[in-house]
Amino acid sequence: MRLAIICSHPIQYYAPVFALLAKQFETKVFYTSKERNAYDTAFGREIRWDIPLLDGYQYEFTSSIKKIKAFNPDFLLLYGWAYLFHLRVLRFFYKDSSILFRGDSTLIEPRSKLRKLLRKQVLNWVYSHVDMAFYVGSANKAYFIRYGLTEKQLRFAPHAVDNLRFREPSESPCLRKKLGIAMSDTVVLYAGKFTRTKNVQLLIRAFTELNLTDAHLILAGSGKLRSDYIRLTESRQNIHFAGFLNQSEMPGAYQACDLFCLPSLSESWGLAINEAMAAGRAILASDTVGACSDLVSRKNGNIFRSNDLSDLKHKLHRLLSCRKTLQEMGRNSELIIRDWTFETQVKNITNVLQ
Repeated sequence: MRLAIICSHPIQYYAPVFALLAKQFETKVFYTSKERNAYDTAFGREIRWDIPLLDGYQYEFTSSIKKIKAFNPDFLLLYGWAYLFHLRVLRFFYKDSSILFRGDSTLIEPRSKLRKLLRKQVLNWVYSHVDMAFYVGSANKAYFIRYGLTEKQLRFAPHAVDNLRFREPSESPCLRKKLGIAMSDTVVLYAGKFTRTKNVQLLIRAFTELNLTDAHLILAGSGKLRSDYIRLTESRQNIHFAGFLNQSEMPGAYQACDLFCLPSLSESWGLAINEAMAAGRAILASDTVGACSDLVSRKNGNIFRSNDLSDLKHKLHRLLSCRKTLQEMGRNSELIIRDWTFETQVKNITNVLQ
C-alpha cells in the first residue's frame, strides 16, 4: 500500500507522525514549498530547529503533479487546503485515489455574514473532494461538519507533541537560575511569537496591574513587537525576556514555570498547551484557543474571555494565590494529555488505511 503525504513544509509536530507511518506503509512525503527559507517573518528572525525533521521517511520538495503521480499512491493524505498546489492535487487525484485530509481549522474566529457565506461555498467544494478527514479536537470536528463532511467521514487523530521529551527532566541550564528567579517564587510563562494575534500585551498588562511581589512573568520568544513589550515592562524587575528558545530548550522553559498562559485572540489549536501539559504545568488560556474545549478546565487551570482584561486579571490572581493548587493542576494536566500522542494519532490513521 502506497501513501503519499502532501504537506507545505517540514513541521516539528508532523515529522514524527510521518516516520511512524513509514514503518507500516510505503510512504513518501511531498513538501510543496521550496526547501524552506530559514527566515520566519512572525518570529522576525532566522529559524533553524535543532531537532531532526527529515529523518525516518522518504520525502521530496516538489510542486509537480507528475512526480506525485509517478509514486502511484493508493491514498493521499493532504495537510491543509489553503495552498493553490494543494487544491490542484485535490482536483487531479480525487477520482483515482482515496483522499484523506487533516487540518485544524475551527469556527471560533468571528467573521461577517458575507465572509461566512463565501467561505461556506468554497469549503463545501473543497471537502466534496475528500473521502475521510481526521479531526484534531472537538472544535475542529464541528468545523468539518459545518462544511459538509458527515460523522461517517470523520476520525479522531489528536493534535500531539512528543510528551516524553517535555516530561523528562531538561538537560538545558535552569531558566530560573539564568534569570535570577528564586525557586520559591511562582512563575507564569508565555512562549511563542510576539504578534498582535498572540495578544501578549494583554497578559503583560494584567500581570503588571496585579502588582504581585512573589510572582514572575517569563516571556520566551521573539517578533516585531518585542521592543514594544520591553518598553511596557522596563520598570518591572519581575518580568523577564528569555529570548528565542529552540526546540531542545523548550522543555526546560515549561519546567521552569508553574502556570503557562496563552492569551491569543485567535488560535486554531495552540500546541504549546500540549507541551506545557506534558511538562506537568497548569494552563490559563483565552476562550478563542481551539485546544481549550478539549484540554483545559478548572481541573488543570482555567479559561478566560478573550481580550477581557478584567476576567484575565481575576483568573490569573486566583490561580497564583496558591502554588500547591497549581502543582495539583499540573499533575492533572499530565493525566489529561497522556493519550494525546503521536502513537494515538498514527493508530487512528492506520485504522482507516487498513
